[in-house]
Amino acid sequence: MSTSAEPRVSGLEVRSIDYVPLDERHGKLWHLGPLWFMSNAQIATLAVGLISITEGGNLIWSLLAIVAGTLIGTFFMAFHSAQGPQLGLPQMIQSRPQFGYVGALLVWLFAYVQYAGFNVFNTILAGEALNTTIHGGVKLWVVVVTAIALVVALVGYDIIHKAERYLTYTFLVVFGIFTVGVLLTLHYPAGSFDLGAFKATPFLAQFGVVAGYQISWAIYVSDYSRYLPPDVTVRKTFYWTYFGSALGGIWLMVLGTLLAGWAGDSFDTIPSINAAGDKIFDGFGAIVLLFSALGLISVTALNMYGGSLTLISAIDSFKRVRPTLGVRLVTLGVTAALSLIGALAATSNFLTNFNNFLLLVLYLFIPWTSVNLMDYYVVRRGHYAIAEIFKPNGIYGRWGWQGIVSYLVGFVVMIPFFSVGTLFVGPAAKALDGADISLFIGLPVSALLYWWLTRSIDVEAETRIAEAEAAALEQAAHEHREPE
Repeated sequence: MSTSAEPRVSGLEVRSIDYVPLDERHGKLWHLGPLWFMSNAQIATLAVGLISITEGGNLIWSLLAIVAGTLIGTFFMAFHSAQGPQLGLPQMIQSRPQFGYVGALLVWLFAYVQYAGFNVFNTILAGEALNTTIHGGVKLWVVVVTAIALVVALVGYDIIHKAERYLTYTFLVVFGIFTVGVLLTLHYPAGSFDLGAFKATPFLAQFGVVAGYQISWAIYVSDYSRYLPPDVTVRKTFYWTYFGSALGGIWLMVLGTLLAGWAGDSFDTIPSINAAGDKIFDGFGAIVLLFSALGLISVTALNMYGGSLTLISAIDSFKRVRPTLGVRLVTLGVTAALSLIGALAATSNFLTNFNNFLLLVLYLFIPWTSVNLMDYYVVRRGHYAIAEIFKPNGIYGRWGWQGIVSYLVGFVVMIPFFSVGTLFVGPAAKALDGADISLFIGLPVSALLYWWLTRSIDVEAETRIAEAEAAALEQAAHEHREPE
């Protein structure tokens, strides 16, 4: 065990799952706005806004479903973001107080699958965009995109924040012109704006996919706020994250719905964007696609970064890991390789089933987000003995039975309400003509059950332990090791 801090190497981020000491906290709170705006403002998000149109809904109700789903789904992810500056920890490691040192593997596995799934979709889209404009073959560009994203993720936290800020400024120009052009040059079928043509099934399907997409960001958010000082306050952290993510999400999803409403059955993400751009002026479609590829590279880097943290957390559950630069290198490499293999092996069926993937993500993370937020904001009210999170036999235990039971019960009671295209429609969803309301079942059941099961937790005792270990925690962080 080393007793000296590991230096930052050539600008590369050294920290991973370890606590960020107070004297290393930096950054400006408003940077969260462009980070989460741009993370959502890319064309993978555009594809989320298609499901209502493809299932027979009209344009106006699709737009309303998108806005409602975004406003509700983002609410949860933004509250997770507010945990970062207060705890100085990445998001998924915070699951240990609820699920246990080993028990948290349950959600980490799902998180890692999510990172991989999104990166397969993102890199394929970027490859298609670059092949359409520069040519050379989709698979070649998938490799190039993955390699660039890996370098960005390796440099780490600060470069990701900076890249998203500059991309946001460029996005406002490029997609501002594109959006105005779409509104002025495209025409829509009769009845597109008829409020009397409401259909519950496509509306709720669109709402569920959008809410799921926004909630899926919940496993990332503290990763990108944990270096901020704790005095930024929970409320302000929430606001910057919420409005950044919601505005980016609504913009691109609405754009996707407008393009789908115009193109109809012939809609195909990359060709339709290219065609719509060229209606503004010749060659503008290519400009939009080239910029879109940059956005997809940035969000692929986010997924690699988060995937690496999740993988390190999982390994640490079996054998304590000293969070070094070398560990980051290896886990980032593994995460990038898995994403690349998945993208090169993916078929058109994967792209077709992207909405089903988003629904599955929603189902898996609704109980988790419910338990995690209930624990942080109601049960423990933000008071954690952070050093104990890194101890296999610490006060949070190896298995957090309250969190695991609440998660599993919440998931099980959602099953009858699942509606996943042709894959599975639960009996309750069938009775509702295919409408999916599982979100409204799982959230309160998991939250209330967890609250009831944790009534005996002595938060004051845990707070005293945290205070007693605070100095040792800071010292361990400076020596770049886990607390003992």
